[in-house]
Amino acid sequence: MSNKYTLYGSALSLYTGKARAYLINKRLPYEEVFSSLKVYKNIIIPHTGVRFIPVLKTPQEEYIQDTTVIIETMEKRHPENPLVPSSPKQKLVSKLFEIWADEWLLIPAMHYRWNKDNFPFIYEEFGRVVTPRMPAFIRAFVGKKIGSKFKGFVPILGITPATTPAIEDWYENHVLHFLEQHFSTHDYLLGAKPSLGDFGLIGPLYAHLYRDPVPGKLMKNIAPNVAKWVERMNSPTAQHGDWLSNDEVPETLYPLLQRMFAEFWPVLESTVEKLQQWQQQNPTKNEVPRTIGEHAFSIGGVKENRAIMTFHQWKLQRVLDCYNNTDVELKDTVDEMLLNLGGKQAMQLKITKRVKRVNNQLVFD
Repeated sequence: MSNKYTLYGSALSLYTGKARAYLINKRLPYEEVFSSLKVYKNIIIPHTGVRFIPVLKTPQEEYIQDTTVIIETMEKRHPENPLVPSSPKQKLVSKLFEIWADEWLLIPAMHYRWNKDNFPFIYEEFGRVVTPRMPAFIRAFVGKKIGSKFKGFVPILGITPATTPAIEDWYENHVLHFLEQHFSTHDYLLGAKPSLGDFGLIGPLYAHLYRDPVPGKLMKNIAPNVAKWVERMNSPTAQHGDWLSNDEVPETLYPLLQRMFAEFWPVLESTVEKLQQWQQQNPTKNEVPRTIGEHAFSIGGVKENRAIMTFHQWKLQRVLDCYNNTDVELKDTVDEMLLNLGGKQAMQLKITKRVKRVNNQLVFD
């Protein structure tokens, strides 16, 4: 039996970028197979029941879907060279960056891809799914039809003419600004070695915001150290040191975490509240829909509505569990950090009706 893993994904896929960087930095042997329509029909859908990438095929012929599950599974099976910190503050911060990057940085990732002039590049990339061997102009023609579906998700995420200036200001003058400062003195989020938080970040920051032409040029111009970090995360020869000693979390990350709690956390709390209400109104339904209506959110002081993404609760449960399972004698240091971040009260959130994934479908626990 081969010990090599197979990653089914795509270069333009945000979450494939996360899984790929993990496999590279974990030093696991793998090959990547492009997810063409044929691969979707013959491999991904039959083995997972869903149409999402990436999917990781193990040497034991298992097919694992969802990057969080992929990383958790691989960390258990390959405990050497751990890439999820075990110390309480670093572990929690790593999980916070993962959920924030996976779910909230999706906003600028989708905005800069679909509302900027990345064409015909993007359409050619999507066309590769259906006609991988055709010339670029044919791929672009086919890809425009596929891409229009993904472009349709933009307003669902709350990306509208009203929020666009605030999104761009947040991404360019806050996210890139503070990451640029941080990566000018640290190779990775928590020191000289990547962690779960880095793998969360690399998804949007590589597949959309580095690789797409317009945001890629922007990143290289205004945040060259972020661009170097992206390249380092994708390099099989990048050297790793250690995470910072004494469970230190660099203060260069504090502004990002503070705004995370101020703007993203209310969306998570609202999602939990709305999903609990939905369950009470639909007590006989066990499967959880992907969206359940809309709720309000605010970015840069601009209010808008967006779809309620139920998957957010599943991801949030892992963050809250991480905090709640912290050893009692170490919790004071975590709480002290959270007070500085405006996140102490946020961590007290209680979820009465949990959700879990069964056969890649979200269900009530």
